[in-house]
Amino acid sequence: MPLIVCLGNPGPEYAHTRHNIGFMVGDHLAAKHGVAWTKPSSLYMEAVIRIARKPVVLIKPLTYMNLSGQAVKKAMGVHHLLPKDVVIVVDEYNFPLGKIHLKPGGSDGGHNGTASVMHELATPNFWRLRCGIDRHFGPGELVKYVLAPFTPEESIARDGMIKMASEAVEEIAKHGAQTAMQNINRRMGE
Repeated sequence: MPLIVCLGNPGPEYAHTRHNIGFMVGDHLAAKHGVAWTKPSSLYMEAVIRIARKPVVLIKPLTYMNLSGQAVKKAMGVHHLLPKDVVIVVDEYNFPLGKIHLKPGGSDGGHNGTASVMHELATPNFWRLRCGIDRHFGPGELVKYVLAPFTPEESIARDGMIKMASEAVEEIAKHGAQTAMQNINRRMGE
């Protein structure tokens, strides 16, 4: 059973920001499968969907991005999962808007949510479904950029990426992350 960690920040002021693409993917999946979010812990919201008759746990940390790992660790304990079962859905400014990429392990890539998960799990060995948000910012403007909403001109590419990332999660659940990685990344031209 995969644990799909949809990274973002709670609260309406962050709802439409680039940093919240993980929350957007989670909300799309929950709505598509007709499942409501519940709050089993003060650390995260949860929705359990079924794909190919298997349960897939989605969580949205309520800890804010920099402490996301606390929510992941708690949910892993509740569901008796290992780091290899975890897939984080995360924004990636080194990719153009619309590109998704699945990979196991690696560095935190300068992403505080990924860094927090690595710290709490004491390993980099979990999956990352990276969602491109583009890199339209200058020196010292990263935080302002990721906490800004997508522009109206970006909405079509953003919505297409949310759909692709949701389908990628479904593929991970059906076929396993390793097989899904080859298919997803090949479709992206890699």
